[in-house]
Amino acid sequence: MLAPDLRNKIFRAVDENFDEQLRFLAELTRLPSLRCQEATAQDFMAAALRARGLAVDRWKIRVEDIRNLPGFSPVAVSYEDAWNVVGAHRPAAAAKGRSLILNGHIDVVPTGPLDMWSHPPFDPKIADGWMSGRGAGDMKAGLSANLFALDALARLDLAPASEVTVQSVIEEECTGNGALACLQRGYRADAALITEPSGETLGAAQVGVMWFQVKVRGKPAHVAYAGSGANAIEACFPLIEALHALEARWNAVKHPAFAEHPHPINFVVSRIEGGDWTSSVPAWCTFDMRIGLYPGQDLAAVRAEVESTVRDAARRDSFLAHNPPAIVYHGFQAEGYVLQKDSDAQRLLEHCHEAAAGSALGQRAGTGTTDARFYGLYAGIPALVYGPRAENIHAFDERVELESLRRVTQTAALFIAEWCGVEARRPSQA
Repeated sequence: MLAPDLRNKIFRAVDENFDEQLRFLAELTRLPSLRCQEATAQDFMAAALRARGLAVDRWKIRVEDIRNLPGFSPVAVSYEDAWNVVGAHRPAAAAKGRSLILNGHIDVVPTGPLDMWSHPPFDPKIADGWMSGRGAGDMKAGLSANLFALDALARLDLAPASEVTVQSVIEEECTGNGALACLQRGYRADAALITEPSGETLGAAQVGVMWFQVKVRGKPAHVAYAGSGANAIEACFPLIEALHALEARWNAVKHPAFAEHPHPINFVVSRIEGGDWTSSVPAWCTFDMRIGLYPGQDLAAVRAEVESTVRDAARRDSFLAHNPPAIVYHGFQAEGYVLQKDSDAQRLLEHCHEAAAGSALGQRAGTGTTDARFYGLYAGIPALVYGPRAENIHAFDERVELESLRRVTQTAALFIAEWCGVEARRPSQA
């Protein structure tokens, strides 16, 4: 363990640079890195990594490179402007410590109606100890923590004594293919720290996530003779009801990691569209659903159960019985993940958090997914999900607590120093 004096110097270095960290976070939050629009923000991240003396790898993800790898999720958009960015630090001599991945995602979810925000979502504001803005919490604050943890060491003329790769990935919010592309690119380490907004707790487990669409056909007719048609929109209602009944059955049988959670599995109808004309019985309707699944549930078996549920519900409709709905999978096909308990990395993170926060590190089982599954399930890398307190992620007035971000940055800086070891910073890194 580091001497207490050095530990305190690392914490002070974070404090001394924290105003600059907030300026960086605000500037990054101003860049609307929505899906297929991440390139400008990735250029910003690449420049920040290069300015810190890291070797920058910026590449366009190719579906053909990753489609046959475990964890791949089908893509519904073009990857013509889909860029990952990684900055690599390599020690001056033979590595003395253990290697580390610092991972975060640059992509953010859509804002929804702008008039329902207190202020424009890409115009970040600081008030009452919080920074608000789309992506400020999920998870550009975490990206800033990764960078400024390294900066804290640099202010002390120190650098990690082992390899550190700082990853800014895309697609975390819809497929995870950005993190998968990092593995395909050859990036490995002895541990990964993923600074997602976890409320300063450790992600002990996370559900899997699956996206799909149900496409329903109907029979059009003039509404004056509605009984002669088959309403595709209304036909969706019993299908949705049947899927929610499946959700209830899964929640009734708890996975051990979620034993204390009242409702870990959520099925959400997240988008629906259908029909062509107000005075016509709609001939088509498509609804999107996001479902959760437990760690260990086989994805093929989940798909089979979903399809059986929809098929059985459709048989009770006189039209759908002969015109069954189609199910299309797009986006997340993500397995659940349980963190291996009591690894060296976990124990060290607990020590570092307690030193920075003055309290024991709690754990939680998350009802969403993160990129941790790629490292933990497919690469055998302990993946620690640990980040600041945030509120309203994926909602209006998303925000991150600044003192929480400060503590997380201090914890990350101490973790890097303890895990990787430290050496004198080379002049070329200045």
